[in-house]
Amino acid sequence: MQNTHQSPSPVIRSLKEADNEPLAALIRAVFREFKIDRPGTVYTDPTTDKLYQLFQTPGRAYLVAQEGDELIGGCGLYPTEGLPHGCAELVKFYLAPASRGQGVGFQLLQKTLVLAKQLGYRQLYLESFPELAKAVRLYEKVGFKHIPHALGNSGHFACTIWMVKELA
Repeated sequence: MQNTHQSPSPVIRSLKEADNEPLAALIRAVFREFKIDRPGTVYTDPTTDKLYQLFQTPGRAYLVAQEGDELIGGCGLYPTEGLPHGCAELVKFYLAPASRGQGVGFQLLQKTLVLAKQLGYRQLYLESFPELAKAVRLYEKVGFKHIPHALGNSGHFACTIWMVKELA
């Protein structure tokens, strides 16, 4: 086990095309870990294998956390069809198991919130699962509020938690 006080902080940077394969593998591993690898999620979404291409359109952004040569997490913003004007979806926010509880997810989320404001968004929406309770607590901690139904047309019909955050 590494001493976290001596290891460098992860680098948080924009997604590169070379990240497609390791990022898709990380996302699918998290879905298997929490037993949410089912239809109606990003697990079966064909865009999961081509995230770099998906996030090249203006108004979309994706950040990754990298430690050494290893991709350890990612988080994105996507103007999902059907969302209210000025609202984007917080998407594909996942961390490798060894990186959880170290503040990496919080850093990644904070930088994504700053990026959302820079892109002109006034509100963020997300979809999640009860199985991802620690992530849901993090969302609550940064100001996301539960709502009773889905917004927009993400196509991820299996999600059962929906949240919104107003950006100041």
